[in-house]
Parts: sequence; structure tokens; C-alpha cells
Amino acid sequence: MASPSKRREMDMMKLMMSDYKVDTINDDLQMFYVTFHGPTDSLYQGGVWKIKVELPEAYPYKSPSVGFVNKIYHPNVDESSGAVCLDVINQTWSPMFDLINVFESFLPQLLLYPNPSDPFNGEAASLLMRDRAAYELKVKEYCDKYAQPEKENSSDDDDDDDDDSMSENGSDSDDDDANEIVGKADP
Repeated sequence: MASPSKRREMDMMKLMMSDYKVDTINDDLQMFYVTFHGPTDSLYQGGVWKIKVELPEAYPYKSPSVGFVNKIYHPNVDESSGAVCLDVINQTWSPMFDLINVFESFLPQLLLYPNPSDPFNGEAASLLMRDRAAYELKVKEYCDKYAQPEKENSSDDDDDDDDDSMSENGSDSDDDDANEIVGKADP
């Protein structure tokens, strides 16, 4: 059992050191959330999802459970539960895979290449096969409505922007200093 535990810790560290935001629940390494951005050049680009990950005791010998917390319109994701229908996670998982594979390969591939013939969301699968343009519009609608950064995340992002602004403000402050000197010279 020590081996799966060490592997869980190692995979979590790799994920935390990557570009993904990881929120643990009570410092538990068995259930946590990962912030996942829609793949570039896809219908989901610009969307941000919170993914719930549960690692079984036997991880990496048993696959993680992965689900979308916020809604996503996709044939292979259950709209109400967020459960993912993905063979590589659910059926063909191997200890060779790790959590980075889930977020850098498996989920992006799922979003880029939906499989309407094995649906979790029958409506999305049907619409994709019947009317691709309407399907794409609905995906974008869901992205705009449900997959935007949370307000608290936006404020964090705003803080980052403020950091950028601060460096820009550094030059602005030079301008302000110049304005102060000009202001002092006027009276």
C-alpha cells in the first residue's frame, strides 16, 4: 500500500507544480479540484471549468474519478452530474498514466473530439449529429453562461492585472513625479 500512496503524492506534486490550479479539500490527497481551461482552437476555448477529482485507495492501479463541477455541453459529459464518459479513464486506465495525462491529454482530446455514438448527454449527441451549427452555438452559450472564471478567481486575476499595472504604474509614477515637478514649478 505504501507504493500507491507515494505515487499519489508524487502525481499530486507534479500536478500542483504544473500550470493547473489545484484546490485540495482539507489537505486530502484523495479528493480535490483542478481548474481546467478549454483547449485552444476548440469550441471550448476561453471556458474555465472546475474539475472534481477523486483518487481511489488503489490509485494508480485504479483510475481516478473525474467530473465537471460547472455545466458543460458535450455529448460525453453528463449535464446534471458532470460525469465524464471517457474510455481511457473508465475502462483502459493503466498505472502508466498519471494526473498530468488526464489534464493535458485526456480531457482536451475529449473536448476536441466528441463521440456522439457513446453519449452521456443524448441531447448534445443528437444535436451534434443533426445540426452541427446549432450544437456549436449551444456549446458557446454554455461556455459563456457556466464556464467563466468565478468572481473570486476574477478578483485574483484582477490582482495579477494590478501587478502588471503596478509595473506600468511604475512608469506612470515617473510621469506623476514629472507632473508633480511641473505642478510645483507652476505656483
